[in-house]
Amino acid sequence: MKLVPLGDRVVLKALVAEETTKSGIVLPGQNKEKPQQAEVVAVGPGGMVNGNEVKMEVSVGDKVIYSKYSGTEVKVDEDEEYIIVSQSDILAIIK
Repeated sequence: MKLVPLGDRVVLKALVAEETTKSGIVLPGQNKEKPQQAEVVAVGPGGMVNGNEVKMEVSVGDKVIYSKYSGTEVKVDEDEEYIIVSQSDILAIIK
C-alpha cells in the first residue's frame, strides 16, 4: 500500500532515537520521549487549503522537526508506521 497525501499534508517516518549519548551514557527506556525528528516520505500537492494558497516548502527525503502533539499515526502493512501532519505542523528542516 502507498500513502498519497492530499492538500497540505505530509507523510513522515519517525527517525529512530539513539539510546546512548555521545559520551556513552545509556538512556533508560522509560525516560525517553517520542522523537520529534522524521524523514519526509510523501508530500501533498499544496494549492488552495481553507481559502489560502499553500506552497509546499518540504520535499521527499528532507529531515524535519515536527510539533510534539501533532499529526495522525498510521500503520501500513502491519510493520511500517507513519505520521501524517499538515505542513504547518513542521517546525524546521534539518540541513
